[in-house]
Amino acid sequence: MNFNLSYIPKRSEKPRQQGVTMMMDKGLSLRQTEDFIESSGGLTDIVKFGFGTAFVTQNLEEKIKLYKSAGIRCYFGGTLFEAFYARGQFTEYMKLCSKYNLDLAEISDGSIIIPHDDKCELIRQMSKDFTVMSEVGSKDSGILISPAKWIRMMQSELEAGSWKVIAEGRESGNVGVFRPNGTAHTLLINRIIAKINPSDILWEAPIKNQQVWFIKLFGAEVNLGNIAAHDMIPLECLRLGLRGDTFFEFLPKDYEERLKQVNDENDIDDPEI
Repeated sequence: MNFNLSYIPKRSEKPRQQGVTMMMDKGLSLRQTEDFIESSGGLTDIVKFGFGTAFVTQNLEEKIKLYKSAGIRCYFGGTLFEAFYARGQFTEYMKLCSKYNLDLAEISDGSIIIPHDDKCELIRQMSKDFTVMSEVGSKDSGILISPAKWIRMMQSELEAGSWKVIAEGRESGNVGVFRPNGTAHTLLINRIIAKINPSDILWEAPIKNQQVWFIKLFGAEVNLGNIAAHDMIPLECLRLGLRGDTFFEFLPKDYEERLKQVNDENDIDDPEI
């Protein structure tokens, strides 16, 4: 950081196991990738080439090399995995990940139906050669999954070899662990974290109020994903209590009250902080 400031929460250093931030690359150019790395590379743990963008992205191999040289792990989005799997090309998909020298892979079934035992077997197979993240939840808002089923699927996928289970939220932030209006499905999330260690979950949270909600619940070291490239620095400021939404999260509990008392003593009605 550029200077010292008290009461800033400690953040893990890369390569992180907790407090992971995943940026969703939806087609940055090489120049934009270089600019992103210069501004936000130190804050970024992993980059997902969103949905099927890797199929049409120009200079894909060069982009991957840029990210890796900056210490950022990257992987193909789960929709691309599903596109291969639906065509009976799972082996080709693993070869593709190896071709691009990726050590991270996602297995999901948000757009297609894969029997869960089969999905767990795919995780076991792929985790022999890759670090696997598996996604739980449907991209279809009409498909409702009970909290008990969310828990069973997450537990089984972690046992099968997933490094993190991804809680579906989409880039729109209105399905999975979120209600159609974008607010957190608190009952579902509370049921999940009663059984699953939150450190094993990466929450897709593309919208600021969702990021704030998770930071207030879990603290600065919560794992968050589907973050837009231009939101990486704003998100880190949220994590550190350097935006109004989380300003008092990491200050002493009585700080806000003490500040009000000082303002009253000095007859300050509307202090600038």
